[in-house]
Amino acid sequence: MISNIIIIILALLVMVLLGWVIIIKRNVREMTQEIQKTKDEGYNRQLRVTLLDSDVEALASELNRNIEYQKSLKLETEKSRRQLEQSISDIAHDLRTPLTVVKGNLQMLEKEELSPKGREYLDISRRKAETLKGMVDEFFELSVLESDSRSVELCKLDIISFLSEFILENETLIRNHELTPEITFPEKTVFVQANKELLSRIFSNLMGNILKYAKDSFELSVQDINSSDQKSCRIRIGNKVENPAAIDIDHIFDRTYRADKARSDGSAGLGLYIAKLLVEKQKGSISASLEEDKLYFDIVF
Repeated sequence: MISNIIIIILALLVMVLLGWVIIIKRNVREMTQEIQKTKDEGYNRQLRVTLLDSDVEALASELNRNIEYQKSLKLETEKSRRQLEQSISDIAHDLRTPLTVVKGNLQMLEKEELSPKGREYLDISRRKAETLKGMVDEFFELSVLESDSRSVELCKLDIISFLSEFILENETLIRNHELTPEITFPEKTVFVQANKELLSRIFSNLMGNILKYAKDSFELSVQDINSSDQKSCRIRIGNKVENPAAIDIDHIFDRTYRADKARSDGSAGLGLYIAKLLVEKQKGSISASLEEDKLYFDIVF
């Protein structure tokens, strides 16, 4: 009789403990879901869970304090980022005026009679002024792009016609660098949703990269991709590189990335990073790949 009572009591205790464990597990699941929502909503909420255990309540309180701390860190980071962008923009803007004056004075000096040594110093000063202007322009463009959160107006654009015009407009530069374009376009017209002005800036940056590093030729192709779930267009541009092993393909779109860090070419190394920003503003994607001794950039719209 007594043994039966003990068994019943133990069974009741087990049931109570099991129920308690189920409640705790449910609360933990709810907390997990709440934390996910908090992350997705930018830390602008706190955990809201009905808890029945003091230890779990303490955990929830500690998590809420951590969320508040993460929120304050995020706000501070955003504030610092905006201040940095504004500082870069201000500095770039302030440098533009004296640089314009310096370039103007150097151009006036070119008309003067100078000694051979003076002419040499003038050429060096002019090249350095161009270098500095190129860097300032890149920083200014970057600050404008990163601070502009407005959506970009896209339109239906004939990409074959656009690229053909772009090559013709840059024909003199291409010839001066003794490059031969190897162009592969489909016979039919290919349309993309894009912004013509931004596309021009993207391909100007990519062409600048080719003019610096390509030897003999470069490739440009368009592929119309039709799959069961979507239609897209891939634009590929690339060239041979002298030292593929020196290229860090995983970081090639990072700010100020340079394959040749010792090279001074009038650039702050922001061209590819800016190109990536401009592609993404048009809801496209850009990637880089190395195929043997060739570096390719693929843009998909």
